[in-house]
Amino acid sequence: MQFLLALIVAGPLLGAVAALLPARPSPGHRPSSSRFAEPLPVTGLKGSSPEQAVLRHGVTVTGVILLAAIVLALGFDHAHPQAMQATTDITWIKALDVRIHLGVDGISLPLLLLTALLTFLCALYSYFKPPAGPSPRAFVALLLLLETGTLATFAVLDLVLFFLAFETVLVPMYFLIARWGGAGRQAAALKFILYTVLGSVIMLLGLLLVGLKAGTFDMVALATDNGRSLTTSVQVIAVLAIGLGLAVKTPMWPLHSWLPDAHTAAPTVGSVLLAGVLLKMGTYGFVRIALPIVPEGMHTFAPYLAAFAVAGIVYGSLACLALARPGNKGDLKRLIAYSSVGHMGFVLLGIATLTPTGVNGALFANIAHGLITGLLFFLAGAVKDRYGTADLDTLAGATGAALYGRAPRLGALLAFAAVASLGLPGLAGFWGEMLALFGAFDPAAGLSRPAFLTCMAVGAFGTLLTAAYLLVVVRRVCMGGPRPAGERALADVQGYEFAAWTPLAALTVLAGLWPAVLLGLTDPAVQQLLAGGKQ
Repeated sequence: MQFLLALIVAGPLLGAVAALLPARPSPGHRPSSSRFAEPLPVTGLKGSSPEQAVLRHGVTVTGVILLAAIVLALGFDHAHPQAMQATTDITWIKALDVRIHLGVDGISLPLLLLTALLTFLCALYSYFKPPAGPSPRAFVALLLLLETGTLATFAVLDLVLFFLAFETVLVPMYFLIARWGGAGRQAAALKFILYTVLGSVIMLLGLLLVGLKAGTFDMVALATDNGRSLTTSVQVIAVLAIGLGLAVKTPMWPLHSWLPDAHTAAPTVGSVLLAGVLLKMGTYGFVRIALPIVPEGMHTFAPYLAAFAVAGIVYGSLACLALARPGNKGDLKRLIAYSSVGHMGFVLLGIATLTPTGVNGALFANIAHGLITGLLFFLAGAVKDRYGTADLDTLAGATGAALYGRAPRLGALLAFAAVASLGLPGLAGFWGEMLALFGAFDPAAGLSRPAFLTCMAVGAFGTLLTAAYLLVVVRRVCMGGPRPAGERALADVQGYEFAAWTPLAALTVLAGLWPAVLLGLTDPAVQQLLAGGKQ
């Protein structure tokens, strides 16, 4: 188990280094000077060109990491999910008591699995549909480096290592947007890096304050101490600094403005990983660090966090409604990006309640958002590839994109992902938002119940707005008149697309029908975390 977790964290990094090694050209192959853009011939995973070889390397490495994560999950002691398992604890910087401390519990295990799955599906999709840009060698290396940073964020148990892992993902995501993105990619990438780096610098100050005042950077020891070695003023300052950094990455309104530009410009797989994995790093930091280590500071700021959360829910939904209206030139990818602001608002609301119900709802909504929004961005990319645009007015046009009639399987999948995103009971999107609202109905002791009841009411109103804009999108993109004479037929879902999207759709249904599978992992860990590490 220790070896498996170390392999999961370090394996993609080794794979990234290997991807950059020069490859021996195949006999008769002539290097191409063109930008790497066109889909490769569909020959399974047996292509012999250097481009296909390096992309196949990405599929292989991410596949091995996914397999290792599944084996880790099968070997996980599900009877004690609150206990840190597969731990490694090695001294790294003795003078500062910084340690290479790894471990996994019921909170981090689902996020590790989600990261490994989404990265594998992105690598598989990119083999058949590579994004336009420079050499695939750099693309695969950056994809694997991104996976390393994300997996490490969810596995490390030292504040310094957490910060380093948190920062590792910024460089590969910046280049994925700037080099392989679409129109406006340079400005979007610059905005992304400026916002996130500034937030990270502020977060680092808070992490250093906690570690130096408590005398250790070990997250398990700090959680067990439950803030007893930190004064209230230190905790308040630390939560303010750490929370700002995490809020940028989540992103929380009004620190969200980098997200729509990044999603609009990013390549399809970049959008999938940004929404499905990177945003979870912020909310995970709130649960893993802020709740157990500085509880008094969190108690002070919880009402404000809840207020910003529900403001984000309503703001994101209203922005989506505006984008969905005819004549507003709304972009489908941009609309999905704004929807993430609203959905992550429910995650933050659940965390702000400081209750097991709310925090469990937040963790469930984290996973559900990764599955559903990852699928939505895959589908938005497919629609853009087929129509040459993601502009909703262009897609609707005079007759409507009419995916139901022109590409019925693609239209059905888009409608499925939309109703899952709006929180239809029986699908994954329902449980997290419901539990977050239930947590707001009865917040932790000492919090203002009238204030949280107001937040609950505003959040519930946000669910109605979410349903409104998603149904408008389905009507405009999926419905419409017959294909005009002479217009070329659209390709429906291809085999590689089916392989990349089916796992996300299936898990969305599974999590919606059997939420106890996920809640059984998170609840004991959350109970112990809120109790200050006590069994």
